[in-house]
Amino acid sequence: MLRLTELKLPLDHPPAALRPALCARLGIADDELIGYTVFKRSHDARKKSAIVLLYQIDVELRDEARVAARLKDDRHIVPTPDMDYHFVARAPEGLNERPVVIGMGPCGLMAGLLLAQMGFRPIILERGKAVRERTKDTWGLWRKHVLDPESNVQFGEGGAGTFSDGKLYSQIKDPNFLGRKVMAEFVKAGAPAEIMYVSKPHIGTFRLVKMVENMRATIRELGGEIRFGARVERLQIENGQVEGVELAGGERIASRHVVLAIGHSARDTFQMIHGSGVYVEAKPFAIGFRIEHPQTLIDKARFGPNAGNELLGAADYKLVHHCANGRAAYSFCMCPGGQVVAATSEPGRVVTNGMSQYSRAERNANSALVVNVEPEDFPGDYRKNPLAGVDFQRHWESQAFIAGGSNYDAPAQRVGDFLAGRPSSALGKVDPSYQPGVHMTDLSTCAPAFVIDALREAIPAFDRQIHGFAMADAVLTGVETRTSSPIRIKRGDNFQSINTRGLYPAGEGAGYAGGILSAGVDGIKVAEAVARAMTQA
Repeated sequence: MLRLTELKLPLDHPPAALRPALCARLGIADDELIGYTVFKRSHDARKKSAIVLLYQIDVELRDEARVAARLKDDRHIVPTPDMDYHFVARAPEGLNERPVVIGMGPCGLMAGLLLAQMGFRPIILERGKAVRERTKDTWGLWRKHVLDPESNVQFGEGGAGTFSDGKLYSQIKDPNFLGRKVMAEFVKAGAPAEIMYVSKPHIGTFRLVKMVENMRATIRELGGEIRFGARVERLQIENGQVEGVELAGGERIASRHVVLAIGHSARDTFQMIHGSGVYVEAKPFAIGFRIEHPQTLIDKARFGPNAGNELLGAADYKLVHHCANGRAAYSFCMCPGGQVVAATSEPGRVVTNGMSQYSRAERNANSALVVNVEPEDFPGDYRKNPLAGVDFQRHWESQAFIAGGSNYDAPAQRVGDFLAGRPSSALGKVDPSYQPGVHMTDLSTCAPAFVIDALREAIPAFDRQIHGFAMADAVLTGVETRTSSPIRIKRGDNFQSINTRGLYPAGEGAGYAGGILSAGVDGIKVAEAVARAMTQA
């Protein structure tokens, strides 16, 4: 097959226009085109009054060689690459050892699924609950101000990504098309088929729940074991080799191949790993606030007269500003038509995140506005205490808890007041979506001064790109601290810890991913490394 890129058609083109457009672009008659598959569809909205759709399409031709030779100098026509997934190994007959996967977020889920598909019968240990029970506990915080430290937005089946927009796009390099393997498994589990070709695919929280349940069932059908409420309390390490894990109840599970897919908020597990002598280092991340605007404002600013078009959906944005104080302020995890959610996993702290459903039909757009922090910003010496970033996060989360009223309400401030440096006492035209509720206050007590300064400079700059972004009644809600892991559990080329053989740090918590897709891809890479190691032993 051949892949044709950069095929442009008007936004309102009928489906029947695609085939003749392909024939015209390739210079062939209709009967020479056997069939075609849309690989990717995106849009170009630089001219709001004349938005066009951009297609990448794989075509099957009667005489591919002749067409390819004639168009050999056209850089937009290339051979379609092999995108099929090929397993790297199969478990040998009679293999007694079973790999252990700690954590069942996107990374652990994909690592466990792949190991099960290769016949290794993994044991997956998740400290939280199954996804539907976990959902009930999460609503307990959102509706009743009651936090379960073991079952919340961060902990439980599906990981933190379950309560998010379900975004499935990433900027990682993916020469082996592992991202397509992730999305293909998601589609098998119930995700909409369009995620395979739209440029910015998403699933939404409600669909993620059912999808995660179906993937769990597949793993068990293939011989895998999944255990909930199974918090790993200790790694068993002898002479630099992991030999197994010990659970909180005292049970020991032997394995010389342990995948560590614990997520970015497993702070007690970070401490345990560091205390076990596994090499850990501090890493940068970012903190800031969530900002909410009317979704209609963002749609109009991005799409002009085409706002509301079904193919375009709810508009998103990606913004960055390099500030005078040397920091970068940028949007992060933008959720069109979504809501701001309570995402703490520890008592006495407030953390925000964003999520949306597949429809993206809620009234507000929200995004994190964050500023980079470096290990040098952490308290103490990060070289002696690689967990200093956790201390930094906890401090500002505790400040937000106090500023919000010490009951898990979040501190909030109107953008106009934030820019003017005065506390907010009342809401304006934008009704915040955060549950259980917000307390209007002064957010300057909830983040370092360099973050406040950077955001006060960045918001007016963003307004020049999206008219209305600095609207006085837009709402900021604090505090966003869990943008990525504050540590990296360093690994080598074999995907094993640099000083602990058989331990495979993976995903966001280990510092090797950011988001559902990249975490899933990393889970595949680590599962492949485990399979190779177990078949070569």
